[in-house]
This record gives sequence, structure tokens and C-alpha cells, in this order.
Amino acid sequence: MLKKIGMLIALVSLPMLVQAANYQAGTHYVVLDNPIKSSTTDTVVVNEFFGYTCPHCNDFEPLLHRWATKQTDDVAFMPIPVVFGRSWEPYAKAYFVALNLGVLEQTHQAMYDAVHIDDRRMTNRQALAAFFAEHGVSKSDFDGAYDSFDLQNKLRQSNRLSARSQITGVPSMLVNGKYMVNATLAGSKEGMLAVVDYLVALENQ
Repeated sequence: MLKKIGMLIALVSLPMLVQAANYQAGTHYVVLDNPIKSSTTDTVVVNEFFGYTCPHCNDFEPLLHRWATKQTDDVAFMPIPVVFGRSWEPYAKAYFVALNLGVLEQTHQAMYDAVHIDDRRMTNRQALAAFFAEHGVSKSDFDGAYDSFDLQNKLRQSNRLSARSQITGVPSMLVNGKYMVNATLAGSKEGMLAVVDYLVALENQ
């Protein structure tokens, strides 16, 4: 009986191994020349680099959300808002305001919807304050988070990480500070998550 079970496991695992073997460094993902050391060693850190104004990120978000909800405790998922220009910075600040105030669950998809469905442009403080007020955040709480040293520190750290990761477009994903994946390399947005899963398993070996 045990022998039959072992044979069954081998048969089931074989296609998965063949599929995983098709993922090649330099073709489906990039190995960073200078890996970024993580502050944690007991989890695999996965970063998504995104921008709220990016239509590809907006399309990717539902897939990413489903993927993130399925992850176990050995994966730490940490989105990183990218600043490619001055118009991107208010949206990056909006992400960190929401993170600091603990309202990200209410505002993350709502921000995508505001930009891509309602065609709102929130490129100044007043527009962002109005958006957060719609989601129950008082002006004093918004001002405190927006003006905080913590927000400025997180913004600097995210800009530094984006630069070190050699991000040229979004959405992109970084696995454990070593491997960069995007939809162009992986062939599709779904393929990007499949490659990330492969790299997470590689890091967990």
C-alpha cells in the first residue's frame, strides 16, 4: 500500500517538476547582481512594486489579492509603491498613510477604483484628504499621518528598494531580495505569480 502511495505521489509530482524546470534565470526571471538582504530570515519576503495610476497594476490587483490570501506564514507579502515621477508621489504617500492608520483594507482597492473607474486625479494633499475622509479618516488623523516622519522614512526606503531592485516597470515582483519577476519575462500576469510561487518554493528548500 505504501509503495502504491509513493508511486502515486511521484506521478503527481512529475508534471510539477517538469513545469518548474521550464523556469530559467534570465528568461522567466532575473537574478539580481547584488541581492538585497532581508531583515527577516524565517520567512520568504515577496514584494510587489506597483503604482495606483498604472492600468496594468489595476488589472493585476484582483489576481494578486487572491494569491496573497492563499499564502502561509512562511511568506511575508509587502507591497511597495513606486515613484517614477512627481505625479506618482502623492499616491505612494496615500498608500503609506493608509498603512500607518490601519485602513489599507478599506482604501487600497478603493484607490484603484477612484483612479481607473471614477477617473479621479489625487495629485495634491487636499484631494487625498477628501478621499480619506470618504473612508472615515478624520482630517487631524490624515494630517498627522501625512506629515509624519514615519511616512517620509517609508517613502525613502521604498524609493531606495525600487532603485536597488532595478525596477523599470510595474507591476513587478521581488522574491527574497534575489529574484525579479514581471509579466513580460513570465509571459503573463498569471505566469508572473506562477514564477513567484516557484521561486518561493526554491527559497524554502
